[in-house]
Amino acid sequence: MRRGGASGRLSSTKPMATAVLISGGVDSSLALRLLREEGCRDLAAFYLKIWLEDELAYLGSCPWEEDLCFARQVCDAAGVPLRVVSLQREYHERVVSYTLAELEAGRTPSPDIFCNQRVKFGAFLEAAGPSFERVATGHYARVERSPAGGRFRVRLLKGIDPVKDQTYFLSHLSREQLARCAFPVGGLLKQRVRELAAELGLPNAGRPDSQGICFLGKVPFDDFVRHHLGERKGEIVEAETGRRLGEHGGYWFFTIGQRRGLGLGQGPWFVVGKDVERNIVYVSHQERLEEHSRDAFEVADAHWIAEPPGEGRLEVKLRHSPRAYRCTLRQTAGGRYAVRLDGRDPGVAPGQFAVFYEGDACLGGARIV
Repeated sequence: MRRGGASGRLSSTKPMATAVLISGGVDSSLALRLLREEGCRDLAAFYLKIWLEDELAYLGSCPWEEDLCFARQVCDAAGVPLRVVSLQREYHERVVSYTLAELEAGRTPSPDIFCNQRVKFGAFLEAAGPSFERVATGHYARVERSPAGGRFRVRLLKGIDPVKDQTYFLSHLSREQLARCAFPVGGLLKQRVRELAAELGLPNAGRPDSQGICFLGKVPFDDFVRHHLGERKGEIVEAETGRRLGEHGGYWFFTIGQRRGLGLGQGPWFVVGKDVERNIVYVSHQERLEEHSRDAFEVADAHWIAEPPGEGRLEVKLRHSPRAYRCTLRQTAGGRYAVRLDGRDPGVAPGQFAVFYEGDACLGGARIV
């Protein structure tokens, strides 16, 4: 398998310039054009090539060539130079390896969180060095900068659009990374982004949003997992009765709360547990799902963007979704935190991340244990 790496420093033409990470989608394309319309002239665009197309080509089409074509058109029209940077090796080492290890351990990974922390604002900034004052992307989020004790405090705020808000995926950025971020579309609703893109004549104004994990393109996630972890037949068992309902191809294909892919009749059925040692997937019918929902759990390996919050009432998201629970957070032994929700959730899965908020401010996140 061939993977490229970032070679040397990605020096800007002038110091204190802005690097724009452009994907070929409408959000990052509009971010570039908005910066240009605002009069920002020291712009350089970068397309980060992280697709695993060499390794996974036989599984399906990988649209990076189409993405790059749109990116070139947008940059040419804006008069901004575009450079392609291969970070495939870094992506595999920092994100893909983590994803596979978590799946094999029976946990639920969040690769897009680490894509942002370790690659887009990690490996890229490492290669760019200090030559770029800021890095702009098409994320739906906002950065607030305010004076604090002779320094500037930075806060990560939710995007204006509650459905598109992507602070969940940005929750592990450091203060240093966040201080160099710019999110030009974070103050816009998605509908307005489409309207502005059409008004500016962007070639991808009506292009559908990408779905799924960023490094897979159109390759189905299950095919990616099967390629690396294979299949191992096991039983699907009803949690309440121990009754065997069917067969599956490996516990690593399933996560708590999952409904799709079970192939069971008389449903709907939901995954409520896994036995990694015995390769058993436990399910429950929707009628009894509430019995397996949880309103309390522990988190570890907390990452706080600012100072750790004190004990008290916050909000928490358990996945990228507009849905947030009010919660209480209490520190326990070993640096862990006990979380109690004001409701019950059927999809609390070990390995996934709980991301905490105080109002619109994203405070950071921690791994559910």
